[in-house]
Formats: sequence, C-alpha cells, structure tokens
Amino acid sequence: MRVLAAMSGGVDSAVAAARAVDAGHDVVGVHMALNRAPGTLRTGSRGCCTIEDALDARRAADLLGIPFYVWDLSESFVQEVVEDFVAEYAAGRTPNPCVRCNERIKFAALLDKGVALGFDAVCTGHYARVLRGADGSAQLHRAADAAKDQSYVLAVLDADQVAHAMFPLGDAPTKEQVRAEAERRGLPVARKPDSHDICFIPDGDTRGFLADKLGEEPGEVLDEDGAVLGTHTGTYGFTVGQRKGLGLRRPAPDGRPRYVLSIEPVRRTVTVGPAERLAVGELHALEAVWSAPEPVGPVEVHVQVRAHGEAVPAVAEVTGEQVRVVLRTPLTGVAPGQTVAFYAGTRVLGSATISGTSPARS
Repeated sequence: MRVLAAMSGGVDSAVAAARAVDAGHDVVGVHMALNRAPGTLRTGSRGCCTIEDALDARRAADLLGIPFYVWDLSESFVQEVVEDFVAEYAAGRTPNPCVRCNERIKFAALLDKGVALGFDAVCTGHYARVLRGADGSAQLHRAADAAKDQSYVLAVLDADQVAHAMFPLGDAPTKEQVRAEAERRGLPVARKPDSHDICFIPDGDTRGFLADKLGEEPGEVLDEDGAVLGTHTGTYGFTVGQRKGLGLRRPAPDGRPRYVLSIEPVRRTVTVGPAERLAVGELHALEAVWSAPEPVGPVEVHVQVRAHGEAVPAVAEVTGEQVRVVLRTPLTGVAPGQTVAFYAGTRVLGSATISGTSPARS
C-alpha cells in the first residue's frame, strides 16, 4: 500500500513509520505543522509541534530512507481545535482537544488530503489496533498494552476512517520495548520524553490561556442552597469535579472538601458541594459517531469518559440524535463536553459528546 506516515517528531510515530517500511509499504513521511509560530524549542516534555519536533521527524525519515514533507495545517488546527476548545470552555463544557485533533485534523484534514493524493492509509504512532472482522470489515480495538492504550481518543473515527488507518504499535507489549526498538534502529528520538499537557498550551496554564482569550468574566461561587462562598474571574477556569483553586472564603460546616458540581456561564456562577454529589448514574450524549454498526435497541456496553479512565458497564440506547447511557457502575466528576466512548470487549463501537448527566440513585 501507499502509506502516509504522520511523524510528530516523537519515538512512537518514528517506530510506527519504520514498521510500515519493514512491512513492505511505500511510505512517505509527513510532519503536520500545527503551530503558527513555532519559534521556540520544546522544554522538557511539555507541548509538541515545535521546530525541534519537525527536525527530529525529518532526521527519522532520513534514517528510514523515505520521502519527507511538512504540511502546514495550522489554520485548520486553530479553527477546528483551538477555537473549539475556547468556545467549549466559554459555554461551560469540558472538551478534550486530543479527541478533536484526531477527529478533525489527523483523520479528516490529513486523511482526506492523503486519499486525494492517492495514498491508501494514514499511519500514526497511536497505541490501538485495527483488526479484521469475520466479514472483512476493519474494526478498531484497544492496544495490547493497556497502560498505553489510546483507543479512547480514536473513538471519534467513523468506519471509513478506521478502514484507512494503520497503527503499527498496537501489538507492542510495552512502551519501553518500543524505545528499545528505536535504539536498535538507531533512531535519535529513542529516549525523547513523551509530550504531556495540551500541545497548544505548553506551559500547562490552561486557566491563564483561557483568560487571555476570553478576558475576565467575574462571578460567584455558590453552595447548593445558593449562598455565596467566594468569587471567580471566569467560569472557564473550572470543570466539574474540580477541588483545588476554588477560591472559597470559608470551609464547609462539616470540614469536608467541596468540589465543582455545575457551571452556569450565562449566570457566571459555579456551584460546589460534597464529593457524593458528583456521582453520576446516567449520561445523555449527542453527535454520535460509529465505527461499528449503530446499535439498535438497548445494548450492553462498557463506557469510558476519560483518556485513561476506567471503563464501566452500562446500557446504551440510541434515540434519534441522542444516546442515553444508563451506568451500571456510577462515575464521578463527569462534565458536559467530555467524550464518552463505547466498547464491546476490546472493540471500539463509537463515541458521542456528553450533553448532560443525571445523578446516581442512592
């Protein structure tokens, strides 16, 4: 196959590209330039998409003997990921920018362009697997290494995108073995630190980033009875389940910690309360995307609402444009805007965006 290898400049994408070459594919490396002003080098393991990353990707491609290009997708990235991130927080929701990037950049903009140029598949360094079903269809599954599994952030892919995806690291036993393989191959990124945090907020200060974009929008922090406990400079600085940085004037009467229970951006209020009020028994979700056939009627599934969160049993039912999810095991701190991924065993069925929750029954 003609394969377009997305090379971020990290060890995972470099080894993935190397394995695609070993498999006999005609591989071309491409680095996505997502930062409009990548004038500084990465510091430690924060951020990505810097000049250093582009150079590391080029060196890896040169060592593998494959053509290499840099594609400027910064305009699409700003519109589809950064501006979406800001708008979601402004609306009181909690988005996952990595999910959006996979959905709209790596497997929409990049894949669409690759297919238009005659490529058969896009190869990335994600830890997930594409397996073939009995009918020959492509199925997205969890990675062999549960600790590194990234199927959650890929759950937004539809069936056609999964069919054109290649994840050579999906069967890798551990990340350390991937690094050891990179060293054997002589790849200079073998011991390069993994990137963390949100790539377009390399200093990790999400609240400061949002404040710069949205400005100050002062409001009140309330308890469940509506009593004012403190003030804030913007509801975008909070997410459901948050405990620290609440700016409360006094502790709870019983001395127990308080957590963010809800956010009302129009009223500019943040409501806090005890931990047990965070328990959620039902999810309501919209914008479903299915890589497997859409479920008909109530179906038993496992659901996951965070990239490294626990998958819990649930019953999901599609009704029109909404998916109702009744949790057999309650979850805590679930916020509107998060992605809920649906699994049957190791297989990813699809995903949807959480629009609301209902409390767990006591």
